Amino acid sequence: MQLNIKNPLVFFDVETTGLDIATDRIVEISILKLFLDGQEEQKTYRVNPTIPIPEHVTKIHGITNADVANSPVFGDIAKNLATYLTGCDIVGYNSIKFDVPILAEEFLRAGISFDFHKCKLVDVQNIFHKMEQRTLSAAYKFYCEKDMINAHSAAADVYATYEILKAQLDRYPDLPNDVGQLSVFSIHTRNLDYAGRIILDEKDVPVINFGKYKGRPAREVLAIDPGYYSWIMTSNFTLDTKRVFTELRLQSKT
Repeated sequence: MQLNIKNPLVFFDVETTGLDIATDRIVEISILKLFLDGQEEQKTYRVNPTIPIPEHVTKIHGITNADVANSPVFGDIAKNLATYLTGCDIVGYNSIKFDVPILAEEFLRAGISFDFHKCKLVDVQNIFHKMEQRTLSAAYKFYCEKDMINAHSAAADVYATYEILKAQLDRYPDLPNDVGQLSVFSIHTRNLDYAGRIILDEKDVPVINFGKYKGRPAREVLAIDPGYYSWIMTSNFTLDTKRVFTELRLQSKT
């Protein structure tokens, strides 16, 4: 089924130095952009992460330190990439939990505050898990009846994600062919920060989503426990999470 879109739609996937959103870096990003006229454009960038790629990670995605030694650092491509994504809705596989947060963190390091909250975000993995509960290669086999070649390369993964979403729309008649509705369906929580440390409850109140204060209103916690904010600022949280906590702390004082 062809996708019914109202804005350009970007499918993207990243390969990284590891799985820590706060400290790891992107080494490859691949983007498939679907325009309103049906035109498709794919771009893949290798990125020098400026930190070593661990050997066990290279075994997963096949990208070595030598492969990216002469590649641009993320800051060199950040402005053009942000411009390319502006005005688009965004689709990925496990993107809400990982790809979007780590990309947002890279933008912040480069001095760019790209607001993903203005985009409709569709996570094909969440749709898959709600419907069938499997992995990307299994999803590709299940929905597209093909074996994945070059799994864990960003370019292969991003195009597989595109094909899977179209196949999901074919398989499930009740699944809306509308990016806005797919975004609502594929999101488990409404995150204020991209890492999901602070979420909105059913009354749109920001609540903490981890640790000893999980489920408590964030402004309330920041008002009664000043040391909590200091701990957030000095611990291994993402820049984006720290930014949101800072905004909430300022609000709690007004």
